[in-house]
Amino acid sequence: MATTAPTARPRVNTFSSGPCAKRPGWSLKALADAPLGRSHRAKIGKAKLKLAIDLTREVLQVPAGYRIGIVPASDTGAVEMAMWSMLGARGVDMVSWESFGEGWVTDVVKQLKLADVRTITAPYGELPNLKTIDTRNRDVVFTWNGTTSGVRVPNADWIAADRQGLTICDATSAAFAQRLDWDKLDVVTFSWQKVLGGEAAHGMLILSPRAVERLETYKPAWPLPKIFRMTKGGKLIEGIFEGETINTPSMLCVEDYIDALKWAQKVGGLDGLVKRADANTRVIAKFVKENDWIDFLAVKPKTRSNTSVCLKFTDPAVTALPADAQAAFAKGIVATLEKEGAGLDLGHYRDAPPGLRIWCGATVQARDLKALMPWIAYAFATEKAKLKKAA
Repeated sequence: MATTAPTARPRVNTFSSGPCAKRPGWSLKALADAPLGRSHRAKIGKAKLKLAIDLTREVLQVPAGYRIGIVPASDTGAVEMAMWSMLGARGVDMVSWESFGEGWVTDVVKQLKLADVRTITAPYGELPNLKTIDTRNRDVVFTWNGTTSGVRVPNADWIAADRQGLTICDATSAAFAQRLDWDKLDVVTFSWQKVLGGEAAHGMLILSPRAVERLETYKPAWPLPKIFRMTKGGKLIEGIFEGETINTPSMLCVEDYIDALKWAQKVGGLDGLVKRADANTRVIAKFVKENDWIDFLAVKPKTRSNTSVCLKFTDPAVTALPADAQAAFAKGIVATLEKEGAGLDLGHYRDAPPGLRIWCGATVQARDLKALMPWIAYAFATEKAKLKKAA
């Protein structure tokens, strides 16, 4: 057990799961071309927004027939727009295994109050039995990657190719780091502040032709706020998906997102981004294998996230503690890492089991994760020594 502090620290110690680390080499100079003080409806504003959409399509490899829109309120706004505008046409299966998925269940059950809802859940660290989901006849809402549990779906093989309903996928911590099967997805949402380390507050909404058809042929029984409305006179408002945003976006944030997308192109596009995230996660996997007091929260290797990596402490001296004491132990480790300047924002999500959450998306450097691992061992040893003294 490491009883002395390591000498080397990560060059970049930001490992938050959102907002996430900026791309390597980023500085404010990257935003020099932002059209500040100009209208987003001016020619230059529209051009910037359209460029952000076009680069998104290229890097994410979104099919030509899919619409891509920039919407308000981050990923949450995008998911809510989809659910409030499209659900209710048929029964829906709500799938959750962590905090954000649970939030979508609450919205559908308690706010929309749909009559035909099936809730399919699993505890933190596990996936539900995907075979129990009726993707052929019902709509489905799910997260591709559970940001607060570190558990992801391994693929989209469980989704029927001949489905009649829609698949609504919250992919905010998966997009740009995991491969999305576009043929199986009708609505995909994400936000700029995750894998590409962009600035927050803006969401992305990607619609398949089937999703567009639902919007144009189905009218919900409830009123829709202005920021949720995507049709007019029964037709899709195409401008939303060409850069004419529903409300005023931050052109500074738009510029930052464009910069991140151009960086993504330079590192190999989607292939390069996935490769970087996978390499980062392997650093942690090696550390976990070498230390028997820590493990992944995700039970099965094939469902482990390569972005929001969640860890739990397995040392008997820790697991024997009451739940609140285990949480305090984890917070103590996080506090030590922050005090030493070794790693910031590494705490578990407030609703998740006690442990650590380390962002491994493409903007993080593997060398920084390698430097972080000895510090985690040191912080753990420090906290465990306190337990022995207390005993």
